[in-house]
Amino acid sequence: MLTSLKLVIRPEKLSNYYLSTLCSLCLALNLNAAEVNNEKLQVHGFVAQGLINADNSNYINNDESLSLELTEVGLNASYQLNDDFRIAGQAVYLNGGNRYHAGLRLDYLLLEWNAFHNDVWQASFYLGRVKNNHWLYSSTRDVPFARPSIIIPQVVYFDGFRDVAVGGDGAAVKLSYSDDVFGEIDFNFSKGKSAISDDQADVVIGKFALGQLDHDLDTQASVYWRPPFSPWRFGISALDSTFSYESSQVDNFFDSDFVFQFYTANAVYEGEFWQFSAEIFQERFVTDGFYFPGFQRDDIGQGYYLQASYQVTKAFTVLTRHEAFYANKDDKNGTKLAQSTGGLVPSYFGFHNDNMLGLSYNFSNNFRINAEYHWMEGGARLSPIVQPDPIANDSKNWQVWAIQFMYWF
Repeated sequence: MLTSLKLVIRPEKLSNYYLSTLCSLCLALNLNAAEVNNEKLQVHGFVAQGLINADNSNYINNDESLSLELTEVGLNASYQLNDDFRIAGQAVYLNGGNRYHAGLRLDYLLLEWNAFHNDVWQASFYLGRVKNNHWLYSSTRDVPFARPSIIIPQVVYFDGFRDVAVGGDGAAVKLSYSDDVFGEIDFNFSKGKSAISDDQADVVIGKFALGQLDHDLDTQASVYWRPPFSPWRFGISALDSTFSYESSQVDNFFDSDFVFQFYTANAVYEGEFWQFSAEIFQERFVTDGFYFPGFQRDDIGQGYYLQASYQVTKAFTVLTRHEAFYANKDDKNGTKLAQSTGGLVPSYFGFHNDNMLGLSYNFSNNFRINAEYHWMEGGARLSPIVQPDPIANDSKNWQVWAIQFMYWF
């Protein structure tokens, strides 16, 4: 159980923290009052603020204190140039503690071309900073009120990779087919890369790596199918991504290449009161170099989550989830990991389990509170992923709770 509820706000971050939040809030409210939306221009936004606490872990901060670092402020807009072309984008300010670096982001900014459509077929092309539409919640993870919970399943939507996984600079295509015989079929394909800042690199590989981490390229594809008149939807996806690390003149690590491959299968049921969703996946993470020249490691990890929600009333919903991940499918308890590092990295960094219970209440059609509690086990989904921190995370079992208010227009 949680043992500390200290509220600590770092003085050097206080003014910037509230300035960014309040300025964005005022902007959102002013835009809403001005009613800028019309047939061609659509502007929407959201403000979300909460409290979060992680015990026996540096998941949020290094002193395990109660934190206000649960801030999300976003503004998105789209402009219909004509019947075939549209421009869309979203900018956000995030503060999630150690989950990802605090600051502004441009999540996506793209040109959409509706190239072809008839009664059953539609083809669209996207160019620019395009969104990741391949996983079950990848297209909604950046919007607080659209995702299922405050912290979404870390086995698939790992916070440390958030900025890379939301989208990238490149191109995408979507082909859709719909009729009463075969149902709805969507095919998505994208190719691109994401810029990785020094702050983002610190989250992924750690602050002791002083060189430059680059995302070279990724290729993604997915297929989704909804049977005719069915509440079920099924999907599969594949990702192939490469990264490179160029060490600095004075560095603790060496030039290296990384390969990350990710394959998923998912299903979702959307009933009148019940909703069920699940994703299973297998990932391959290859390291060539980094720790020392000639170092080679090729791990195949596996995981899944099962999630269910029930709408008790029109305003009140209950959510529960179980998730599990093994960084190496042949070392599910992490014994080999601990042996290979001489005990420097404990065995519990080889896996991640989470049992979660959440509540959601809508005060109105655009104002909500979410609350949730997580019983965590293991450290395989704690940042930095390349350099585990067993000093800050010295317990196999840890807990997280969070409460977040959100408003959108």
